[in-house]
Amino acid sequence: MADIRLQKVLADRGVASRRASERLIAEGRVRVDGKLVTQLGTQVDPSATIEVDGLPLGAAPRRRYLVLHKPRGIVSTARDERGRQDVVALVGAPERLYPVGRLDADSEGLLLLTNDGDWAERVLHPRNGHDREYEVSVLGGVTREALAKLRSGVELEEGTARADTVRVVSRTATGGTLRLVLRTGWKRQVRRMCAAVGLRVTGLRRVRLGPLLLGRLAPGSWRELSAREIKLLGTAAR
Repeated sequence: MADIRLQKVLADRGVASRRASERLIAEGRVRVDGKLVTQLGTQVDPSATIEVDGLPLGAAPRRRYLVLHKPRGIVSTARDERGRQDVVALVGAPERLYPVGRLDADSEGLLLLTNDGDWAERVLHPRNGHDREYEVSVLGGVTREALAKLRSGVELEEGTARADTVRVVSRTATGGTLRLVLRTGWKRQVRRMCAAVGLRVTGLRRVRLGPLLLGRLAPGSWRELSAREIKLLGTAAR
């Protein structure tokens, strides 16, 4: 069998996405036939003995594609250095799953989990154009000016962040509830965008990713994606 890149082997075995597998290699957490490998792009024999964090990889597992309603207080990582409960432990699947993208610990809503690294990369790749919709509770002045700034763009460290659409769901004496649609998924992006226009986020829930709706899935509950959903998420948005 021809040698292939180590990060692809890890992704194919369900360890992580290719990008996350590259981080595992660079962090010195991967050994091949007992030898530590830290060089990205290293070609290996897929039949070699490969270990991650001291644990040997088994054969390629069956592919799993799940949608979870992540509750608040649960971290969207495969493991947490601070010992907090993570989404992988919450689901409790026998396969080694990992989250597709991120959702802050203090946020809730739609989160995908899989062991198909190539599919995960396609879901998140900008060329596929899957937007993200959030329901956001805020304190502060929900003014026309604030909404206009969210639409026109605010400057964040990564660049200019714009909401495709912003809709006011309700108003209160101290704030309100918004629906925001974004094309990017930067770290804590919604909270930072709102802060830039004088709004403090008190509640955040992702309700849609591309064609997939959270629907009535209860917090802490999950289900398998249908074949149609898997295909739609793995291809370009229309």
